[in-house]
Amino acid sequence: QVRLVESGGGLVQPGGSLTLSCAASGMLFSINAMGWYRQAPGKERELVATITRGGSTNYGDSVKGRFTISRDNGKNTVYLQMNSLTPEDTAGYSCNAQTFSGAEYWGKGTLVTVSS
Repeated sequence: QVRLVESGGGLVQPGGSLTLSCAASGMLFSINAMGWYRQAPGKERELVATITRGGSTNYGDSVKGRFTISRDNGKNTVYLQMNSLTPEDTAGYSCNAQTFSGAEYWGKGTLVTVSS
């Protein structure tokens, strides 16, 4: 089992920045990759960014160049630095972990609202 706890969501003005954190606990040795997904009201869930155990990253097209995913293995935490936020980035952001066996785990999510 893997437990994921997100933090860092909130209200930010357009053009602002926000950093999300996802702390993992449990069977950490089983995790191959972690990432962030988001879902806005009335829309499907979409990939934001992922990072593998080896440090390879992948980003959704809508966030490339603005968001950066990173991990601190010592703290078992993955971060999502979000810059140049727009109202279109408003969504519930969820942390995801994928294990080497193909299992997936999700956090409860954190809400990001971009509004003036």
